[in-house]
Amino acid sequence: MKTQPCSPLSSSRGQSLVEFAISLTFILILLAGAVYFGIGLFYYVAMRDAAQEGALFGSMNPDNLGGIQTRVADASGPGLIRDLFDAGELTVDVTYSGAHCEGNGITVTLQHDYSLNWLPIGAFIEPFIGRDFIRLRASVTDTILTPPCP
Repeated sequence: MKTQPCSPLSSSRGQSLVEFAISLTFILILLAGAVYFGIGLFYYVAMRDAAQEGALFGSMNPDNLGGIQTRVADASGPGLIRDLFDAGELTVDVTYSGAHCEGNGITVTLQHDYSLNWLPIGAFIEPFIGRDFIRLRASVTDTILTPPCP
């Protein structure tokens, strides 16, 4: 009994399926990376808004550090910033340029280490940057409006 060789049509169908499986894997990894980057950008925008809220409160109450931190934590309501703040993953720094009075500046800086330990994304990036996180930093400077300088 003779066996017939594979027809070109059936072998090309198998080849197409293998090519599709390999390319789909890379496309899904790229898509996952784009989504993860988008989430990181969302974190940064939320941090920037929270820093703006803290600087605004600090421009009217420069000596109330607890109030500034509370305003930062409550900036997004019961959401992302509050969760990061409560978990200790968000650092809030308040600095002044000059005395704590009218005309000088107040700077509110927020910092969060955005983890890259998600699927293979961290494994691809860690050799290039030397760590498995990206440090997100948002800083806003406002002018102190009250109290007047003595």
